[in-house]
Amino acid sequence: MTDPETLLRAFFARAVAVADPMQSLAAHLPQRPEGRVVVIGAGKASARMAEAVEAEWGPCEGLVITRYGYARPCAGIEIVEAAHPVPDAAGLAATGRMLRLLDGLGEGDMVLALISGGASALLVQPAGAVTLAEKQAVNAVLLASGAPIGQMNLLRKHLSRVKGGQLAAAAWPARMLALLISDVPGDDPGMIGSGPTVGEARPPAEARAIVARYGIVLPASAEAVLSGPTGVVAPGDPRLSRVENVIYAAPSQSLAAAAEMARGAGLRVEILGDDLEGEAREVARDHAARALKVQSGLRAGDAPVLLLSGGELTVTRRGDGVGGPNAEYALALALALGGAVGIHAIACDTDGVDGAAEVAGAVIGPQTLARARAVGADPETALARNDAHGFFGAVGGQVVTGPTLTNVNDFRAILIAPA
Repeated sequence: MTDPETLLRAFFARAVAVADPMQSLAAHLPQRPEGRVVVIGAGKASARMAEAVEAEWGPCEGLVITRYGYARPCAGIEIVEAAHPVPDAAGLAATGRMLRLLDGLGEGDMVLALISGGASALLVQPAGAVTLAEKQAVNAVLLASGAPIGQMNLLRKHLSRVKGGQLAAAAWPARMLALLISDVPGDDPGMIGSGPTVGEARPPAEARAIVARYGIVLPASAEAVLSGPTGVVAPGDPRLSRVENVIYAAPSQSLAAAAEMARGAGLRVEILGDDLEGEAREVARDHAARALKVQSGLRAGDAPVLLLSGGELTVTRRGDGVGGPNAEYALALALALGGAVGIHAIACDTDGVDGAAEVAGAVIGPQTLARARAVGADPETALARNDAHGFFGAVGGQVVTGPTLTNVNDFRAILIAPA
């Protein structure tokens, strides 16, 4: 068998490649309409999506907002870079210009919206009297709270002028086709980028309940917004009647592609799900127990087993380290496996960024803890400090891809050989 780490990295690369907009978007584009077409978008993959659109349609009018370092060359569509995961002034200004671009469109016009994960931070127009600084503070607290992505995004919708269907409503009465890359468990289009083109039925009271559940302290301006009706657009609103939302790339497709590759390499594959949620360290412990149980049933000569999973895990910040859910999962998995012979794993974010670090994730194996002892790194302390990236930086095992220009969420694979 090929070196386990090499195999795992290859499976991850395959999962990313199949979600590359240049490989997958064109099949979902209609023929270019005769009238005015405006292309808008936001997310870590949005610039690559715009590049794919112009490869088919030629130069287009429009504007998309992507993360710093993720821009792509386009002939007509303007690409603006802004901050993620905490929004900045560049995102605020670009979102305002995007809304002005949509103002005054008519029934004969078409808007092509390109939405991927990351749009929640990149589309920035705070509701009410909330300032950018207050929006930044709320976002930072949300990211450290441990709340699942669906709950974070509901609060973001109600504190925004563009999320929860409001971007689509701004384009009415023009026709809108929204092409989406899913980075959320369950592939709910209303959760991708906080649903700027999808209506939201849940009231502000549910957002207030999330605030209370996680002990989030909001500025007075945000409390005022949540105290009454907000701007989110109800699913049956007439302004959404000409909107079509299409998820054309999703985690399930990437896991399936990796599974096909693994089977071709002679492995037996089990997919644990593409929509896993929960605390990274707790899921890692469950997966370690499952891997050890699978290994106990293997005999010499049996085909190795690959456990695949996707979704979006969370980290409740307890320490002052540098980490992310994938690296924290990998570190907790290594600890739970205790150096078990024959078990290797990879955990990475398909966008190339795990948490706030420019690292996709990490690989582990039977020697990970031994290498830690050799260099004086303490895995238990690193986990307690949420310093998984610091740990893997010291002992080796970081997976650094640079911008992948797509985003179908977490990719985890555990390779189990007979002991």
